Amino acid sequence: MLGRKIIPLLIALFTLAAVPASTVWAATPATPGDILIQPLPGTPVIGMPGDIVEIYPAEGVTIQELQIVSILHGPYNLEIVGTENGVVKAKIPENVEPDVYFLTVKSDKGEITIPNGVWVMKKAPTVLRIAQGSDLHVTSGSKMGFVCGDYFQKSLTGILEYCKSPIALHSYTATDSFMTYYGMVGQDGTNVINIILATGDDVDTNGDRAGYELLDNTILHATAAGTPFIAVKGNHDHPPKYYNKYVGPSYFYRVIGNFLIIGLDSRGEERHPDMEQLKWMEEVLKSHPGKIPIILVHHPFWYISRLNGGVVENLTAFDDNDWQQIKKLASWDWVGRNGEYEDIARYFLQMVENYNVRLILSGHIHKDKPVLYIDKNGEKHWFYALTTTGAPDKTSNPPSETDKKLGYTKPSWYGSQIIYVYDNGTVEFPFVSNLFEKDKPVSLPVPQKFIVFRQDGEDGTAVKFVNELGKSISGPIVLQIPAGAKVDPQATNITYTVLGEKEIGGTYYMLLNVTVPEGISQITVVKSADTKAPEVKVGYLSPSKPKPGKAFKVYISASDNVGIRDMKVQIISDGKVIAEYPAFSMKPAEVSATYFTEVPGVDASEFTIKVIATDFYGNTAETTYTVGGTAKTTTPTTSATESTTESATQGTTGSTCGPAALVGLALVPLLLRRRK
Repeated sequence: MLGRKIIPLLIALFTLAAVPASTVWAATPATPGDILIQPLPGTPVIGMPGDIVEIYPAEGVTIQELQIVSILHGPYNLEIVGTENGVVKAKIPENVEPDVYFLTVKSDKGEITIPNGVWVMKKAPTVLRIAQGSDLHVTSGSKMGFVCGDYFQKSLTGILEYCKSPIALHSYTATDSFMTYYGMVGQDGTNVINIILATGDDVDTNGDRAGYELLDNTILHATAAGTPFIAVKGNHDHPPKYYNKYVGPSYFYRVIGNFLIIGLDSRGEERHPDMEQLKWMEEVLKSHPGKIPIILVHHPFWYISRLNGGVVENLTAFDDNDWQQIKKLASWDWVGRNGEYEDIARYFLQMVENYNVRLILSGHIHKDKPVLYIDKNGEKHWFYALTTTGAPDKTSNPPSETDKKLGYTKPSWYGSQIIYVYDNGTVEFPFVSNLFEKDKPVSLPVPQKFIVFRQDGEDGTAVKFVNELGKSISGPIVLQIPAGAKVDPQATNITYTVLGEKEIGGTYYMLLNVTVPEGISQITVVKSADTKAPEVKVGYLSPSKPKPGKAFKVYISASDNVGIRDMKVQIISDGKVIAEYPAFSMKPAEVSATYFTEVPGVDASEFTIKVIATDFYGNTAETTYTVGGTAKTTTPTTSATESTTESATQGTTGSTCGPAALVGLALVPLLLRRRK
């Protein structure tokens, strides 16, 4: 099962002897936070060739050797130049190629490898191009909503009122789609973005260790493709039972050239940072004069206009009378219902003014809510709270009557945002024409309209893309593959070029440049052509004996050696198909999982349920279940569909694999096709 494979993928331990820099260390499993406090997958070390960087070992851990490696570059050994107050100082070699690297660590307590461990820049950016995601809510359980174009509904029966072919967005699928997309456009040659930031509730349940492992897998998909990632914790990550072991410290800062990223901890149900953190933040701001500060904190500061946001101007937190007006507009999460926290809220806003913080990013409310605060000096401070990227939202699209009664009149979706911050402090939302539009979401429809379904089976890896953005998307993508697997052009209908392959920590990775066309497409990387049909059977119904005309759910057990592309359920009465519904995996990261669908009702006491599972080669398996009779399973069939065999040969390039792909890397930028 994929969930078990993720552990060696993300937290593999490398066994190091005295080896030359051209050798990648071997690995055994461990937890990143057992060895390091930082960097971790959500808080990379950042520097340029020749820089000295800081590595913070966990208490009682002695770091012995360090190494960085990516799919295209390295490995390189980092020279340990000293230790100060327990912090290890290490030098990035002068000859390192710019990339986002796995960091591998040998210590007296074990060995680990961390995706997104070290971001080596060629030069400091003059514009920080941010892709913001928030409220990813990744879970090892089942948490999903349903989408179709602009439509979003929290239930399958709800979306079927607007669309016959909806798509289920499990929180893992939504997050992985977000990471994959911005990993692609971050390296496609158009300078769309250069960093991904996530503003809390990274996992749905703070004690879900497997959920954090899944989160780290999605981080890997962006960062191993070359786009770095930074996250802060939210209330769902609190208390940080596993957060500090898989994502990063509760609060921190990072310097990126002229930009200063400060991540704060709003401490779960406390819903705001404490004074100790704010004192720490002021010291960080004081010690980095001239930097452009950007603050990440999960809970939004403002309550103004409740959900839609707005403009607050010609006020200052330094004036007592102005503060009385400000605190009425600020969130209760920050000032308290009776003003019991207002000293914290006021101190925070004073620092925003005093140190000219231009951008404060948040989440939590699962709504797009921009607030522009213009102080009495005329300085602009943008506060932007983003809708959820990975969870079923509080508001459907269109809003239901229940939503409206609760005050949620603005429709929403699974979204993200792109924000540019210039080194003169200017903040820009380049893809939004009206940031305060009230009748539709202002976030971008990723992953709402760009969805990636990955399946990693024992005989191969397959990916299904759903691209409804109105244009093709090009850029790099990272696939975890079985040893010896190659792209099969006959079962691939996207344009691709293999840029490189490498085994890192016992896991094989393939880096490709791809162009994902509009519509539905796929890529398969297999040991050989798949002729094996899926295995499928009806598990149970809920309720077990459906009543005529009443809704019920069908649960299906299914598995495949590469991956299941599509699943549907037909209702058959008197020998005729009277209805058909899509079925969806409750654990989409796994090739062996439970699928389900919801049937609004059947006006009969006896009918047949037929389940059809199709893999990425068009092999199908069918099973039937008779309500009011005896369940019957049919023999699986193995016929390839026309859509796969006909379209897979169109627009596919030859691939470049193995060590040859590492020759002439100066040509790699030419392979990264620009977006249309």
